[in-house]
Amino acid sequence: MSLNLDAQSFRDLLADPTAAEELSAVSGSPLVVVQAGAALADLDITLVPSVVVAVARDPLCLPVAGFQAADIILTEDTFASAPFVAPEEGVAEAIGRIAAVLAASPVAGAALALLLRSSTGLTVPAALIAESATYSALQEGAEFRRWRSRHSPRPPETGDERVVVEHADGELRIVLSRPTRRNAVDWRMRDALVSALASAARDPGRRVVLSGRGPDFCAGGDLDEFGSRPDPAIAHVTRLTRSPAMLAHMVAARTTAQLHGACIGAGIELPAFAHRVVAAPGSRFGLPEVRLGLVPGAGGTVSLPRRIGRWRTAYLALADHVLDVDEALRWGLIDAVAEGTAM
Repeated sequence: MSLNLDAQSFRDLLADPTAAEELSAVSGSPLVVVQAGAALADLDITLVPSVVVAVARDPLCLPVAGFQAADIILTEDTFASAPFVAPEEGVAEAIGRIAAVLAASPVAGAALALLLRSSTGLTVPAALIAESATYSALQEGAEFRRWRSRHSPRPPETGDERVVVEHADGELRIVLSRPTRRNAVDWRMRDALVSALASAARDPGRRVVLSGRGPDFCAGGDLDEFGSRPDPAIAHVTRLTRSPAMLAHMVAARTTAQLHGACIGAGIELPAFAHRVVAAPGSRFGLPEVRLGLVPGAGGTVSLPRRIGRWRTAYLALADHVLDVDEALRWGLIDAVAEGTAM
């Protein structure tokens, strides 16, 4: 169920000290849609455990700062700049997509909104800790367990190679090399990426180029391993001690990511740390984790907001939206479109 309110009604509701209980994914209100006829900048929704969408009918007449309390800001105006989202299918249809995702995963959706709000002002290491803790908590939730019960792991493939590291012309080239599984990130690839990126961090004079072999750069985390660790608390600590995201941040200023094909989940979360991201025509980008009852766990709640803002990051995840290269370029998720980035 969603609540549809005008700005003053939303303001009045928040004045009630028990508002969080009514505006809650747990109590059946995972989505609050506010018709933003007045500024919302001074409202504190930090602890509201639901997704708040502001609809700006005339964004050109209203200051962007007036809506920044919301999790997502929608408008019909295709010329609006960040943080507004002007969905091609229209505002009503976009709200329907968000509502559908939240109907299936209300707690994960609320957790993502809370995480993005609270981690905005944190340093990258602190924000990665917050992301990992949220991810681990959701692994014990009913929404993820339900998804897990419906997913049958595939037989493991042969071969251990996951990442190829090449040194040439002053560059350290890190190539994802698991094309039969669309370069999905399993624990072997994670550890290989940690090793490669740590090597890059130890050699500050060398440029870093990240790319992938096969038809896709990376289709995300290996679904066969999701939730396979018996202790989410230990998985949380392991995620922090073997963090490709943290190392990608450390070498970001001299990193170029060359993307192609599917760049889903970890396939955009990690390269989004890079100083320059170039994608081949036909590339596509998405954050599907909320549908699984999770939040992005490869650094996406840290890297993407620093490129496109937390509002568009939330929309990408909560509307189950897939960006093409043109939209990704307009949003600033990638820096250029170029032929020849596929391998």
